[in-house]
Amino acid sequence: MIRWIDLVAEPMTDTAIAADKVAAYQSTQYRIGGPEGFTLSIGAKSEALLQLYRKTGQTCGVFITAFNPFGRAQSADANRAAHFLLGEDLRALSRHVIEGTGYPSGDWPPELSFFALGIDEGAARQLGRRFDQDAVVWAGADAVPRLLLLR
Repeated sequence: MIRWIDLVAEPMTDTAIAADKVAAYQSTQYRIGGPEGFTLSIGAKSEALLQLYRKTGQTCGVFITAFNPFGRAQSADANRAAHFLLGEDLRALSRHVIEGTGYPSGDWPPELSFFALGIDEGAARQLGRRFDQDAVVWAGADAVPRLLLLR
């Protein structure tokens, strides 16, 4: 069963993903755009995201990568190819696709990613599964990024 995870109050019992991986995803910093951009943190309301919503007329978005399916390291070539395909898929769904980077804590390298506005929760889950990801980050109208576990 797939469900929202309340990172503060709800135990993570309905996932096949190891607890340490979930913790790593929770502590990752999700950077939207370059130096002029902003960073999302799981569970923390983002005023910068609210401003982006107002500017674009959107009320939701997904932060997603195609790098390292299921959290297993892939070659640079495989990651670049998957990133390119994900970008094409997102641009077919949204006029507002922004390059991003996920910055995990620890030794895991940064992962090129995208933030796409106007992608609802169901579509976000489908995209994450299509690219064999453990999770995606989704934010609704409240601008609070949530980790959607996909397995």
